[in-house]
Amino acid sequence: MGLVYAEIELINSGDIEMVRRSYMDEADIKRMKVNMLVDTGSIYLCINENIQEQLQLPFVEKRKAQLANGHIVEYDVVGPIDLRFKNRRCTTSAMVLPGDNEPLLGAIPMEDMDVVVLPQRQELAVHPDHPYFAQMKLK
Repeated sequence: MGLVYAEIELINSGDIEMVRRSYMDEADIKRMKVNMLVDTGSIYLCINENIQEQLQLPFVEKRKAQLANGHIVEYDVVGPIDLRFKNRRCTTSAMVLPGDNEPLLGAIPMEDMDVVVLPQRQELAVHPDHPYFAQMKLK
């Protein structure tokens, strides 16, 4: 299986709330489409400093993470951030990788949006058993 990428729309959730409260115009919501590596081995959503700066996502906390090579590193966590993929959406936080490192779509947002990786076609897709809405397991 090769690498799988998907175009994900990232939106500053705070801006959405400001529009809801009539403090901001909808046209001013900070959003961008990003070609992200779909990484089922990663748990969290990871963006880079450039994305964080463009979306102006506020700092939430510092969190430690273990890399694939076993090293433990500490990264800033920002959010909330809305993700959109086809007819799916979720709201989460994101770890901020240094510089312009490749952004990663991890397992938690994928599970929340109820999407699956199709390895034969090397693509991310909405779950074929429920194509019209996300369905979650509660047990």
